[in-house]
Amino acid sequence: MPRVQSDRVLKELRAFGLAYPGAHTKSPWPGHMDLAVKDKTFAYLSVEGEPFAISCKLPKSSAVALMLPFAKPTGYGLGKSGWVTAEPPAGKPIPMDLFKQWIDESYRAQAPKKLVAQLETGEEPKPKTRKRRKK
Repeated sequence: MPRVQSDRVLKELRAFGLAYPGAHTKSPWPGHMDLAVKDKTFAYLSVEGEPFAISCKLPKSSAVALMLPFAKPTGYGLGKSGWVTAEPPAGKPIPMDLFKQWIDESYRAQAPKKLVAQLETGEEPKPKTRKRRKK
């Protein structure tokens, strides 16, 4: 796949993931710009200029995802916990909607229940306030 298309897809998927409550980027090692929530990674993404790859925790759909010809269990033992890595072949269209579903499922699996509940209610997180002690 041309790098321009791959880079565009990475940017779109990263922006999609960052729209979730508490989501932020995390770059634990070179060649990755991952998505995390409360410092727990929910999507490993390659960086622009590198071959496209995505890994997500799919507790509900990993068995189906692994039927795809470009998907495999994630290395380093993560596959045992439902993590799936996809590396679509160069020159083929990237199934953007499918990978957005993966990001959603993975976020819901990794995020604290309080943040996941915000997705259901549409509420914005409330800033924490401290109770002041009476003097």
